[in-house]
Amino acid sequence: MSHPSTIRVVVGEIHRETPSIKRFILLPAEGSSLPAFGGGAHVTTILRTEGSVIQRPYSLCGDPHRTDSYQIAVRLRENSRGGSHYWHHRVREGTELEIGWPVNRFPLSRRAKHHVLCAAGIGITPFLSMMADLEAKGASFELHYAAPSRSRCAFYSRIRSRYGDRCRFYFSGNGERMTPEPLLDQRIGTHLYFCGPGSMVRQFSGAAVRFGYPEKSIHWELFSPPVVCDPEPFEVELKKSGRLLHVPKDRSLLDVLLRAGVKAPHSCRMGRCGTCAVSVLEGEVDHRDEFLTGEEKRAHHRMLTCVSRAQCEKLVLDL
Repeated sequence: MSHPSTIRVVVGEIHRETPSIKRFILLPAEGSSLPAFGGGAHVTTILRTEGSVIQRPYSLCGDPHRTDSYQIAVRLRENSRGGSHYWHHRVREGTELEIGWPVNRFPLSRRAKHHVLCAAGIGITPFLSMMADLEAKGASFELHYAAPSRSRCAFYSRIRSRYGDRCRFYFSGNGERMTPEPLLDQRIGTHLYFCGPGSMVRQFSGAAVRFGYPEKSIHWELFSPPVVCDPEPFEVELKKSGRLLHVPKDRSLLDVLLRAGVKAPHSCRMGRCGTCAVSVLEGEVDHRDEFLTGEEKRAHHRMLTCVSRAQCEKLVLDL
């Protein structure tokens, strides 16, 4: 049986977790329940504003065994492109919106003997549903969570009271720094999960490889687009229309396409979901996504316009 592509929900409650993070409780606008989801899942929220549509993915941070509501947490970003600013300043209790169905690209391993979760900042959100899932199954886990301070540590009381000594907090304002050292001396069959800024994820995943963890035991999710060091401008030819577009160093290819009036599909804007993938007819791509396989990246036949760029002066796209 088919189902609608989106789900209508209403904002039931709004709670401030830290000065920059708000938690939103979403209730079903139609019916009495929402689709079930697994720990680590996210939904794409769809906000229709004056003349535009803002789509952003957010981890579901509530208990995955409850279907009467969903919970998401949104951090207000200083350089917000509209998503977090709108959630913090325009969304109110009673606001109705649409969300996509739950998707899980950061699932828990069913084979793991022990789970080590490492979060930094807003990267804690997927681990809230994951820990609830693990606790319900009686599975073994531990959490390592870095934040600037106690007052800026989202969900601190909730985590500490529910999971106790299975969690360790690191407050950089107190001189405490979370390092990859806890990854050492773990039992065979341990799986690792990292979520936070790109620098943290790269540091911890790189350390895990050096420590001898198999690739299949290392899992991560980024909460911000990858940073491109010294990006170069490039040209893009749209083969079907014959148009030539310039992509400056401070804008993504997706932004340039949208500003040019091209109907370019997109969703996460972080190189994770694959919605913005386009076919490349000529040129080499500087791939920055987490979606395409290694073989696909080496072939240079597809690219994700939200994060990837050109390795040459011009790309020819099948658009």
